[in-house]
Amino acid sequence: MTRAHGLPAPSPTSYAVVTGASQGIGKAMATDLAKMGYNTILVARREAVLESVAAELRGFGVESEAFAVDLSDAADVDRLITRMGELEVTILINSAGIASFGKFMDQDWDYETKQFALNGTAVHRLTRAALEQMLPRRRGAICNVGSAAGNVSIPNNATYVFTKAGVNAFTEALHYELKDTGVTCTLLAPGPVRDAVVPEEEQSIVDKVVPDFLWTTYESCSAETLKAMARNQRRVVPGPLSKLMNLAGQVVPTPIAAPVIGSFYAKMA
Repeated sequence: MTRAHGLPAPSPTSYAVVTGASQGIGKAMATDLAKMGYNTILVARREAVLESVAAELRGFGVESEAFAVDLSDAADVDRLITRMGELEVTILINSAGIASFGKFMDQDWDYETKQFALNGTAVHRLTRAALEQMLPRRRGAICNVGSAAGNVSIPNNATYVFTKAGVNAFTEALHYELKDTGVTCTLLAPGPVRDAVVPEEEQSIVDKVVPDFLWTTYESCSAETLKAMARNQRRVVPGPLSKLMNLAGQVVPTPIAAPVIGSFYAKMA
């Protein structure tokens, strides 16, 4: 059945592919999709963790496959695209991503290039692979995880904002291109997202710098995003800091916003 808007109905033969599914937003969205009756292909690097998550999801009466690859590696992206071609993929969640903090020229170059490949190139390639089979069926939904940071020039976070600004614009452009095709494309542009409770000994520098009231949880982020996808919403911005950064990117001049936000990000280097 073709749906003009929203999430395609789950079926015994169709799958949702979720990258970054071993933790965070990806894991939360894969879990919610399984609860809704969707079979899942879970993608991340850590095979043992993925297998554990897949076992949990099978408890909801669906199929769940762990597919361990490093999406910063072009050959591994090839492997995933080949696997997608063997399946009926009706949902794609591009959630995998990494970040770095500090001055651009002080960063490890190997990490920076992997960050670009994972956050940008892999999203680009996987989106195309999904559309190649979704469009002929006139059935499918894609969610790309960009960032509220992609709306703002942020010193000390340059490569990350480079990739996320691209994902943001790319996804919103596709949202309009895909009108009336039966396939939808939604941008998730979060700010700080984490578990509801983070023990003090496990807190990162980001956890310590960002006040608790500004965070949103992975679970609430997933719930809000899936509702937005069901409405064929162009962009979803969960959480108070995300909304503030989204607004700042629209109304605050860069010469004012960039130094202030950049000094905050410098503390996370």
